[in-house]
Amino acid sequence: LDPMDSDSHGTHVAGTIGASGNNGIGVAGVNWSVTLLPCQFLGPTGGSTAGAIECINYFTDLKLNHGVNVKATNNSWGGGSYSDTLRAAIESGGDAGILFIAAAGNSGVDADSTPMYPAAYDLDTIVSVASTDRNDQLSIFTSGASNYGAVSVDLGAPGVSILSTVPTSGAPALGDPSGYNYSDGTSMAAPY
Repeated sequence: LDPMDSDSHGTHVAGTIGASGNNGIGVAGVNWSVTLLPCQFLGPTGGSTAGAIECINYFTDLKLNHGVNVKATNNSWGGGSYSDTLRAAIESGGDAGILFIAAAGNSGVDADSTPMYPAAYDLDTIVSVASTDRNDQLSIFTSGASNYGAVSVDLGAPGVSILSTVPTSGAPALGDPSGYNYSDGTSMAAPY
């Protein structure tokens, strides 16, 4: 699968995770010396559960068969119905020691009663992340609000007006030509 970002979402998430710090340039990620391995299965026209499974299995294979010490995957995506096959792929990754960090969703609903997958699968290896604002309250966005849930959401992290990296070339909708832009959502909270 092509790992190149087609809508700035992945680059924004990657910058939040691992943008170099202490250099006086742009933003600093939460881990300045991390190795990021992208796998894109979503694009401007959507994606598929089969593509998500292919990416999850790719990281599990890297760890089990190629000596790559994958610690966690960031999964700033969601939607679709329950899938036994997707759940099994996440569980296999967890059995290999890979945490699955998942965005809780931006529908403003109780995920215990209205689950959003993959964040809501009942697996110990999943860390489901809600979005909080600067007052440490559940986030409300222009287009919705953070999902929540006493059982299905594990923690909250900053997800409002997050400044991070975006591509500077390509499609016009990719963001600011400076290479940085703000974004909101549980997709922005999950990398934290």
